[in-house]
Amino acid sequence: MVDTVRVEAGAEVDPRARVGGGTTVWQLAQVREDAVIGAECVIGRGAYIGPGVRIGDRVKVQNHALVYEPAVVEDGVFIGPAVVLTNDRYPRSVDVDGRLKRGGDWQAEGVTLRQGCSIGGRAVLVAGVTVGRWALVAAGAVVHRDVPDFALVAGVPARRIKWVGRAGEPLEPLGDGRWRCPRTAEEYRETDGLLAPA
Repeated sequence: MVDTVRVEAGAEVDPRARVGGGTTVWQLAQVREDAVIGAECVIGRGAYIGPGVRIGDRVKVQNHALVYEPAVVEDGVFIGPAVVLTNDRYPRSVDVDGRLKRGGDWQAEGVTLRQGCSIGGRAVLVAGVTVGRWALVAAGAVVHRDVPDFALVAGVPARRIKWVGRAGEPLEPLGDGRWRCPRTAEEYRETDGLLAPA
């Protein structure tokens, strides 16, 4: 692993943020105060990482993705271009008296992305949802409820349409609740609507 952190010209990394070795922060990206980014990550052009966001190792945050606090992103996650992880379930610019809302006027609620999951380009994840391990969110999906491990969800609102393995490809049914990855031959078992390695 390379220990150096590469911050391209025009990127803004707050001095209170922590960035792990081997990570690259591309042009026009902004990493806010108290954010923690792990080792060997790529933060794409124009991406935004909010205050206090936690990002694990070997994560890719593609161009113009917006990761609002207090999101938690585990190791090996892929966040596609222009993805938005929101943090306010009931957003308003003003309070009921018409005054501009400030930071103390609402409680931020982060999105959690579990190990190895992938979020397709332009997907929107509503505040408070968790995307399970190795799950796949299709491009353009709007996720308003939790996504189970290994689920492929698509649509508006997002619904599970298939199961995927760690390689990201749709699994082949073997019958009797068993599934197999066409690329790796890893097998999985479905029990009560959830999938786990066999």
